[in-house]
Amino acid sequence: MNLEVPFSLRVAAEPAFFSQAPRRIGGVDVISVAADEARRILMARIEAKIFTKVGFLNAHCVNLAFESETYRRSLEDFVILPDGIGIDIASQLLYGTPFCENLNGTDFVPYLLAETGRPLSVALLGAEPGVADEACARLVKACPQHRFAVVSHGYFQEGLQTEVVLSTLRTLKPDIAIVALGVPRQELWIAEHLSGEECTIAIGVGALLDFVAGKVSRAPALVRMMRMEWIWRMMIEPRRLWKRYILGNPTFLARMIALWWRKDRGG
Repeated sequence: MNLEVPFSLRVAAEPAFFSQAPRRIGGVDVISVAADEARRILMARIEAKIFTKVGFLNAHCVNLAFESETYRRSLEDFVILPDGIGIDIASQLLYGTPFCENLNGTDFVPYLLAETGRPLSVALLGAEPGVADEACARLVKACPQHRFAVVSHGYFQEGLQTEVVLSTLRTLKPDIAIVALGVPRQELWIAEHLSGEECTIAIGVGALLDFVAGKVSRAPALVRMMRMEWIWRMMIEPRRLWKRYILGNPTFLARMIALWWRKDRGG
């Protein structure tokens, strides 16, 4: 029997790191933390050269965690931050309070870079060919204090191409590796391939590079403030996202209500 304590629980128990114990949502431990505290802690781990995997959990991720034990178990070694209104609803049902702050990767990662004055080395990996290059050019302008480098688009294959990507990362040895391969591939890839040899912080960011590059437009500020960006995304990419939201959201809510009814926080 494996009695190892999940990484998120170990980190939360360390007084030098997260101040609150994680909340378990659908079998995944999620940290409740404000953006500034999360930034401070990740910077402390960069300074201490402590390899850390970071991910974000939204309703779609919870559904995947219910359906894939491999994906769910891969997240045990990540620091997971809450993403979206669905996770807040789940936290309210199971713990009586929402998360401290919505820390979706699309907003948190640019915040982390913009608010950090100490120069960082940042590697970009993923998205369609050319997208990471455009995102890199825009990030250089937005955050000139950091050094950005493109490692590869996201359409590399396992085997030799993956080895080339890993070799490039080991040569660069960035403080932060931004991995935009989509859920769940990016988390599974980070879990399988990355260690302290390739980077210090590995962050799975979904469509962030598409947004930064301008390939996909963000919802207007008012829509984001109302926490309805998922509707905007479904409207602009209906063929790709309709199942995730039209079928996935009710499934997620049903699962969370079932956990609440059974008083089961373990997921």
